[in-house]
Amino acid sequence: MSTISAARTAVRRALLYVPGSSQKMLDKSRGLTADCVAYDLEDSVTSNRKAEARSNIRKFLEQSRADGIKECAVRINAVGTGNEADDIEAVCNAPYLDTIVIPKVNSSSDLKWAADFINHKRTFTGHEESVPRQIKILALIESAKAISNLREICQTANSQLDGLIFAAEDFALDLSLTRTPSLTEFLYARSAIATACRAHDLPSTIDLVCTSYKGDEGRRAMEEECLGGKGLGFNGKQCIHPDQVAIAQKAFAPSEDEVTWAVRVVIADAKADKQGRGAWTLDGKMIDAPVVGKAESLVSKAGACGFDVSAVKEKWKGQKPE
Repeated sequence: MSTISAARTAVRRALLYVPGSSQKMLDKSRGLTADCVAYDLEDSVTSNRKAEARSNIRKFLEQSRADGIKECAVRINAVGTGNEADDIEAVCNAPYLDTIVIPKVNSSSDLKWAADFINHKRTFTGHEESVPRQIKILALIESAKAISNLREICQTANSQLDGLIFAAEDFALDLSLTRTPSLTEFLYARSAIATACRAHDLPSTIDLVCTSYKGDEGRRAMEEECLGGKGLGFNGKQCIHPDQVAIAQKAFAPSEDEVTWAVRVVIADAKADKQGRGAWTLDGKMIDAPVVGKAESLVSKAGACGFDVSAVKEKWKGQKPE
Protein backbone atom coordinates (compact mmCIF):
# COMPACT_ATOMS: atom_id res chain seq x y z
CA MET A 1 0.00 0.00 0.00
CA SER A 2 2.82 2.39 0.82
CA THR A 3 4.44 4.38 -1.98
CA ILE A 4 7.06 6.02 0.25
CA SER A 5 10.59 5.03 -0.80
CA ALA A 6 13.19 4.35 1.88
CA ALA A 7 16.80 5.49 1.75
CA ARG A 8 19.41 2.83 1.09
CA THR A 9 19.79 0.82 4.28
CA ALA A 10 22.66 1.88 6.53
CA VAL A 11 22.80 2.40 10.26
CA ARG A 12 25.38 4.84 11.61
CA ARG A 13 23.81 6.03 14.84
CA ALA A 14 27.25 6.75 16.26
CA LEU A 15 30.44 7.54 14.36
CA LEU A 16 33.37 7.52 16.79
CA TYR A 17 36.72 9.05 15.86
CA VAL A 18 39.84 7.21 17.05
CA PRO A 19 43.25 8.85 16.45
CA GLY A 20 45.44 6.72 14.23
CA SER A 21 48.60 7.94 15.93
CA SER A 22 47.64 6.25 19.22
CA GLN A 23 48.24 2.50 19.17
CA LYS A 24 46.74 2.33 22.66
CA MET A 25 43.44 3.83 21.47
CA LEU A 26 43.41 1.66 18.37
CA ASP A 27 43.77 -1.44 20.51
CA LYS A 28 41.11 -0.27 22.98
CA SER A 29 38.66 0.30 20.14
CA ARG A 30 38.46 -3.47 19.63
CA GLY A 31 36.37 -3.71 22.78
CA LEU A 32 33.79 -1.18 21.61
CA THR A 33 30.23 -1.71 20.47
CA ALA A 34 29.57 0.91 17.80
CA ASP A 35 27.87 1.22 14.43
CA CYS A 36 30.88 2.99 12.92
CA VAL A 37 34.42 3.69 14.09
CA ALA A 38 36.40 6.18 12.00
CA TYR A 39 40.14 5.80 12.45
CA ASP A 40 41.52 9.29 12.04
CA LEU A 41 44.37 10.63 9.95
CA GLU A 42 43.20 14.25 10.03
CA ASP A 43 42.56 16.61 12.95
CA SER A 44 43.67 14.33 15.79
CA VAL A 45 47.02 13.56 14.16
CA THR A 46 49.83 16.12 14.08
CA SER A 47 51.67 16.67 10.80
CA ASN A 48 54.84 14.96 12.01
CA ARG A 49 52.92 11.76 12.86
CA LYS A 50 50.84 11.32 9.68
CA ALA A 51 53.07 8.57 8.26
CA GLU A 52 53.07 6.71 11.58
CA ALA A 53 49.27 6.94 11.78
CA ARG A 54 48.88 5.60 8.23
CA SER A 55 51.02 2.60 9.09
CA ASN A 56 49.18 1.99 12.36
CA ILE A 57 45.75 2.09 10.72
CA ARG A 58 46.78 -0.07 7.77
CA LYS A 59 48.12 -2.78 10.10
CA PHE A 60 45.06 -2.49 12.32
CA LEU A 61 42.67 -2.96 9.40
CA GLU A 62 44.55 -6.03 8.23
CA GLN A 63 43.48 -7.82 11.41
CA SER A 64 40.07 -9.36 11.98
CA ARG A 65 37.14 -7.04 12.61
CA ALA A 66 36.08 -6.54 16.23
CA ASP A 67 32.74 -8.24 16.91
CA GLY A 68 31.08 -5.09 18.24
CA ILE A 69 32.02 -2.79 15.35
CA LYS A 70 29.70 -2.87 12.35
CA GLU A 71 31.71 -0.56 10.10
CA CYS A 72 35.38 0.42 9.94
CA ALA A 73 36.06 3.79 8.35
CA VAL A 74 39.10 6.01 7.91
CA ARG A 75 39.02 9.80 7.88
CA ILE A 76 41.71 11.00 5.50
CA ASN A 77 43.10 14.51 5.14
CA ALA A 78 41.30 16.98 2.91
CA VAL A 79 41.81 17.20 -0.83
CA GLY A 80 44.47 19.83 -1.46
CA THR A 81 46.46 19.31 1.74
CA GLY A 82 49.12 17.21 0.08
CA ASN A 83 48.37 14.28 2.38
CA GLU A 84 45.22 12.90 0.79
CA ALA A 85 46.87 10.72 -1.88
CA ASP A 86 49.25 9.10 0.60
CA ASP A 87 46.33 8.52 2.99
CA ILE A 88 44.22 6.78 0.36
CA GLU A 89 47.10 4.67 -0.96
CA ALA A 90 47.95 3.56 2.57
CA VAL A 91 44.51 2.29 3.55
CA CYS A 92 42.29 1.70 0.51
CA ASN A 93 43.28 -1.96 0.14
CA ALA A 94 43.10 -2.87 3.81
CA PRO A 95 40.91 -6.00 4.06
CA TYR A 96 38.61 -4.64 6.76
CA LEU A 97 38.12 -1.11 5.43
CA ASP A 98 34.48 -0.32 4.62
CA THR A 99 34.30 3.44 4.25
CA ILE A 100 36.45 6.53 3.74
CA VAL A 101 35.46 9.82 5.36
CA ILE A 102 36.51 12.84 3.31
CA PRO A 103 36.78 16.13 5.22
CA LYS A 104 36.24 19.66 3.93
CA VAL A 105 34.30 18.68 0.82
CA ASN A 106 33.54 22.14 -0.56
CA SER A 107 32.56 21.20 -4.09
CA SER A 108 31.70 18.29 -6.32
CA SER A 109 35.24 18.37 -7.73
CA ASP A 110 36.71 17.59 -4.29
CA LEU A 111 34.48 14.54 -3.99
CA LYS A 112 35.00 13.41 -7.59
CA TRP A 113 38.78 13.50 -7.27
CA ALA A 114 38.72 11.47 -4.07
CA ALA A 115 36.26 8.89 -5.42
CA ASP A 116 38.19 8.48 -8.67
CA PHE A 117 41.51 8.08 -6.84
CA ILE A 118 40.05 5.56 -4.39
CA ASN A 119 38.62 3.49 -7.24
CA HIS A 120 41.88 3.70 -9.19
CA LYS A 121 43.93 2.46 -6.25
CA ARG A 122 41.44 -0.12 -4.96
CA THR A 123 42.55 -3.61 -6.06
CA PHE A 124 41.86 -5.80 -3.02
CA THR A 125 39.38 -8.63 -3.46
CA GLY A 126 38.06 -10.83 -0.68
CA HIS A 127 37.71 -14.61 -0.77
CA GLU A 128 34.28 -14.54 -2.42
CA GLU A 129 34.79 -11.44 -4.59
CA SER A 130 35.61 -11.51 -8.29
CA VAL A 131 36.10 -7.73 -8.41
CA PRO A 132 37.14 -5.25 -5.70
CA ARG A 133 34.32 -4.34 -3.32
CA GLN A 134 33.44 -0.68 -3.64
CA ILE A 135 34.48 1.53 -0.74
CA LYS A 136 31.71 3.79 0.55
CA ILE A 137 32.30 7.51 1.09
CA LEU A 138 31.03 9.91 3.74
CA ALA A 139 31.56 13.63 3.05
CA LEU A 140 32.14 16.21 5.77
CA ILE A 141 30.36 19.52 5.17
CA GLU A 142 32.33 22.27 6.87
CA SER A 143 31.84 25.61 5.07
CA ALA A 144 29.38 28.06 3.57
CA LYS A 145 30.62 27.06 0.12
CA ALA A 146 29.80 23.43 0.84
CA ILE A 147 26.28 24.33 1.95
CA SER A 148 25.80 26.29 -1.28
CA ASN A 149 27.01 23.29 -3.30
CA LEU A 150 25.04 20.57 -1.51
CA ARG A 151 23.02 19.57 -4.56
CA GLU A 152 26.08 19.10 -6.76
CA ILE A 153 27.96 17.28 -4.00
CA CYS A 154 25.08 14.86 -3.43
CA GLN A 155 24.90 14.10 -7.14
CA THR A 156 28.61 13.22 -7.37
CA ALA A 157 29.96 9.68 -6.91
CA ASN A 158 26.36 8.68 -6.27
CA SER A 159 26.96 4.94 -6.08
CA GLN A 160 29.65 5.47 -3.44
CA LEU A 161 28.50 8.53 -1.51
CA ASP A 162 26.65 7.13 1.48
CA GLY A 163 25.99 10.22 3.57
CA LEU A 164 26.95 13.67 4.79
CA ILE A 165 28.45 14.76 8.11
CA PHE A 166 28.16 18.26 9.57
CA ALA A 167 31.37 19.70 11.03
CA ALA A 168 30.16 22.53 13.26
CA GLU A 169 33.48 23.89 14.52
CA ASP A 170 34.96 24.50 11.07
CA PHE A 171 31.64 25.87 9.86
CA ALA A 172 31.59 28.29 12.80
CA LEU A 173 35.13 29.36 11.96
CA ASP A 174 34.21 29.94 8.32
CA LEU A 175 31.24 32.15 9.23
CA SER A 176 32.80 33.74 12.34
CA LEU A 177 30.07 32.24 14.53
CA THR A 178 30.15 31.56 18.24
CA ARG A 179 28.75 28.19 19.24
CA THR A 180 25.99 28.43 21.84
CA PRO A 181 24.19 25.69 23.83
CA SER A 182 21.02 26.19 21.77
CA LEU A 183 22.90 25.55 18.49
CA THR A 184 20.49 27.93 16.73
CA GLU A 185 23.39 29.46 14.81
CA PHE A 186 23.67 26.13 12.95
CA LEU A 187 19.96 25.63 12.28
CA TYR A 188 20.00 26.55 8.60
CA ALA A 189 23.09 24.49 7.78
CA ARG A 190 21.91 21.43 9.69
CA SER A 191 18.45 21.55 8.11
CA ALA A 192 19.98 21.96 4.65
CA ILE A 193 22.24 18.93 5.13
CA ALA A 194 19.50 16.67 6.49
CA THR A 195 17.13 17.70 3.70
CA ALA A 196 19.76 17.22 0.98
CA CYS A 197 20.56 13.72 2.21
CA ARG A 198 16.93 12.67 2.10
CA ALA A 199 16.31 14.32 -1.27
CA HIS A 200 19.21 12.38 -2.80
CA ASP A 201 18.48 9.07 -1.05
CA LEU A 202 21.66 9.08 1.04
CA PRO A 203 21.33 6.74 4.04
CA SER A 204 23.34 8.69 6.60
CA THR A 205 23.03 12.24 7.81
CA ILE A 206 25.38 12.59 10.76
CA ASP A 207 25.18 15.51 13.15
CA LEU A 208 27.78 17.70 14.84
CA VAL A 209 30.12 16.70 17.66
CA CYS A 210 29.01 17.30 21.24
CA THR A 211 32.10 18.87 22.77
CA SER A 212 30.93 18.20 26.34
CA TYR A 213 31.46 14.58 27.38
CA LYS A 214 32.52 14.46 31.04
CA GLY A 215 30.21 13.49 33.91
CA ASP A 216 26.48 14.03 34.25
CA GLU A 217 26.63 17.41 32.51
CA GLY A 218 28.30 15.87 29.49
CA ARG A 219 25.73 13.07 29.35
CA ARG A 220 22.83 15.53 29.53
CA ALA A 221 24.33 17.71 26.82
CA MET A 222 24.86 14.69 24.57
CA GLU A 223 21.31 13.44 25.10
CA GLU A 224 19.83 16.86 24.37
CA GLU A 225 21.91 17.32 21.22
CA CYS A 226 20.98 13.85 19.96
CA LEU A 227 17.28 14.54 20.40
CA GLY A 228 17.63 17.94 18.77
CA GLY A 229 19.46 16.48 15.80
CA LYS A 230 16.94 13.68 15.45
CA GLY A 231 14.21 16.30 15.35
CA LEU A 232 15.93 17.99 12.40
CA GLY A 233 16.21 14.76 10.42
CA PHE A 234 19.66 13.50 11.39
CA ASN A 235 20.01 9.78 12.01
CA GLY A 236 23.42 9.68 13.65
CA LYS A 237 26.00 11.70 15.55
CA GLN A 238 29.76 12.09 15.59
CA CYS A 239 31.42 11.03 18.85
CA ILE A 240 34.80 12.01 20.26
CA HIS A 241 34.72 9.81 23.37
CA PRO A 242 33.61 6.18 23.82
CA ASP A 243 31.19 7.23 26.58
CA GLN A 244 29.14 9.12 23.97
CA VAL A 245 28.56 6.09 21.75
CA ALA A 246 25.87 4.31 23.77
CA ILE A 247 23.97 7.58 24.23
CA ALA A 248 23.91 8.23 20.49
CA GLN A 249 22.99 4.67 19.58
CA LYS A 250 20.06 4.68 21.99
CA ALA A 251 18.85 8.12 20.92
CA PHE A 252 18.89 7.34 17.20
CA ALA A 253 17.28 3.92 17.53
CA PRO A 254 13.49 3.48 17.62
CA SER A 255 12.05 3.11 21.12
CA GLU A 256 10.20 -0.06 22.15
CA ASP A 257 6.89 1.83 21.96
CA GLU A 258 7.72 3.06 18.46
CA VAL A 259 8.59 -0.45 17.30
CA THR A 260 5.37 -1.86 18.76
CA TRP A 261 3.30 0.84 17.06
CA ALA A 262 5.07 0.32 13.73
CA VAL A 263 4.62 -3.46 13.79
CA ARG A 264 0.92 -3.10 14.62
CA VAL A 265 0.48 -0.69 11.71
CA VAL A 266 2.27 -2.97 9.24
CA ILE A 267 0.30 -6.06 10.30
CA ALA A 268 -3.04 -4.29 10.28
CA ASP A 269 -2.31 -2.57 6.97
CA ALA A 270 -1.77 -5.90 5.22
CA LYS A 271 -5.25 -6.91 6.32
CA ALA A 272 -6.74 -3.55 5.36
CA ASP A 273 -5.18 -3.85 1.93
CA LYS A 274 -6.87 -7.21 1.37
CA GLN A 275 -10.15 -5.56 2.31
CA GLY A 276 -9.56 -2.79 -0.23
CA ARG A 277 -9.25 -0.10 2.44
CA GLY A 278 -6.86 2.68 1.49
CA ALA A 279 -7.24 4.43 4.82
CA TRP A 280 -8.23 2.97 8.15
CA THR A 281 -7.98 3.60 11.89
CA LEU A 282 -5.72 2.42 14.71
CA ASP A 283 -6.21 3.57 18.30
CA GLY A 284 -8.62 6.21 17.05
CA LYS A 285 -6.14 7.72 14.57
CA MET A 286 -6.28 7.61 10.78
CA ILE A 287 -3.68 5.47 9.04
CA ASP A 288 -2.91 6.10 5.35
CA ALA A 289 -0.01 5.58 2.94
CA PRO A 290 2.46 8.09 4.46
CA VAL A 291 1.87 6.70 7.95
CA VAL A 292 2.34 3.13 6.72
CA GLY A 293 5.55 4.20 4.98
CA LYS A 294 6.86 5.60 8.24
CA ALA A 295 5.92 2.39 10.06
CA GLU A 296 7.67 0.21 7.47
CA SER A 297 10.80 2.35 7.75
CA LEU A 298 10.73 2.05 11.55
CA VAL A 299 10.40 -1.73 11.40
CA SER A 300 13.34 -1.96 9.00
CA LYS A 301 15.50 0.29 11.16
CA ALA A 302 14.52 -1.58 14.33
CA GLY A 303 15.82 -4.81 12.85
CA ALA A 304 19.07 -3.13 11.83
CA CYS A 305 19.43 -1.74 15.36
CA GLY A 306 19.15 -5.17 16.94
CA PHE A 307 15.48 -5.36 17.94
CA ASP A 308 13.84 -8.79 17.87
CA VAL A 309 11.22 -7.69 15.37
CA SER A 310 10.01 -11.26 14.80
CA ALA A 311 9.00 -11.55 18.44
CA VAL A 312 7.05 -8.29 18.27
CA LYS A 313 5.31 -9.44 15.09
CA GLU A 314 4.37 -12.72 16.73
CA LYS A 315 2.90 -10.89 19.71
CA TRP A 316 0.76 -8.62 17.52
CA LYS A 317 -0.06 -11.01 14.67
CA GLY A 318 -3.75 -10.70 15.44
CA GLN A 319 -3.81 -6.91 15.05
CA LYS A 320 -6.70 -5.77 12.86
CA PRO A 321 -7.56 -2.40 11.34
CA GLU A 322 -10.35 -0.60 13.16
